Amino acid sequence: MADQYVVSAIKYRPQHFNTVVGQSHITTTLKNAIKTEQLAHSFLFCGPRGVGKTTCARILAKTINCTNRTADAEACDTCNSCISFKENTSFNIHELDAASNNSVDDIRDLISQVRLTPQAGKYKVYIIDEVHMLSTSAFNAFLKTLEEPPSYAIFILATTEKHKILPTILSRCQIFDFNRITTKDTVEHLAEICEKEHIHFEKEALHLISQKSEGCMRDALSIMDKIASFSNDQITYASTVEHLNILDYDYYFKLIESLMMQDIGGVMLLYDEINNKGFEGDMFMNGLSAHFRDLLMCKDLRVTRLLDLPENIKVKYYVQANQLSQNYIINALSVLNQAEINYKQSRNRRLHVELALIRLNYLHQAIQVLSDENGNLLKKKS
Repeated sequence: MADQYVVSAIKYRPQHFNTVVGQSHITTTLKNAIKTEQLAHSFLFCGPRGVGKTTCARILAKTINCTNRTADAEACDTCNSCISFKENTSFNIHELDAASNNSVDDIRDLISQVRLTPQAGKYKVYIIDEVHMLSTSAFNAFLKTLEEPPSYAIFILATTEKHKILPTILSRCQIFDFNRITTKDTVEHLAEICEKEHIHFEKEALHLISQKSEGCMRDALSIMDKIASFSNDQITYASTVEHLNILDYDYYFKLIESLMMQDIGGVMLLYDEINNKGFEGDMFMNGLSAHFRDLLMCKDLRVTRLLDLPENIKVKYYVQANQLSQNYIINALSVLNQAEINYKQSRNRRLHVELALIRLNYLHQAIQVLSDENGNLLKKKS
């Protein structure tokens, strides 16, 4: 019988602090606390979804009960405690999903368990996920235990919405804020997994997946799995663009080339092609605005680090940015911003987008006219 398929988000879920991606400020602090045995009794892990909050909670729970920790404060994975954790048979680790167990009775059941000392191991760890979903009465029932926990009890609360948690709970916890995972870190992690799974990939494709996941590693891994299945383990830039239904950079480069030549016919034909592919007008304008924004970033070497793009694509942006004045780019962004604001109210949305493109096409003349009539306003050259 063939091995059962396991999705990458589960198969490659980090099992040690040093394999957690993009949260070194947290993992280093936790490892130091374990080494010096200065563990708080209540932790609050906050941050966006899919960045490693519950994963870090589980690693912390496993590591503090490990009987044969490494010098670097990592779990050994071979002692009885680590094995029972791996097999989900540990009596020292309790997970509660507050999204579906949010009543005062659920918390009272948990508190009654806390009173029982651990049969083996040093600590009993209680991981409460989506803790902001607890009812006010459940929070209040939890307060006393959180304030005066038994010496062997450690609570790890995880949430995506810290602002919904009562200040009385926050003041009793050591708070850790998780970052969104950067595009660079996500690309490196995806590339590592692709190599292990013998999946052929193009780096530009992984970059697109990373951007689409918006800092959520779980989403990035799910998207990668889908594209790998869709394209028979060949993650190319073309297959990724098709699967994610996003507009290729090339469309925007071609469009701006036509605008620079004031080729209104070419602009309209290109937009017709984009429209026929099923892209909504507001989505197209949003993408074009982002393209102009990136071109503006290329005008100042100090802010080029804000360009979240693959190196070979950056070169194309630099070339095109040098062909446009800063004045033009800023005014184009203003035209597009206004068109996006009014898009929903428009009765003929296609015409609305086409009018915005016509304005962009003749923007050079408009700037020149304004410069002549009102010199101080737009006369500056980039």
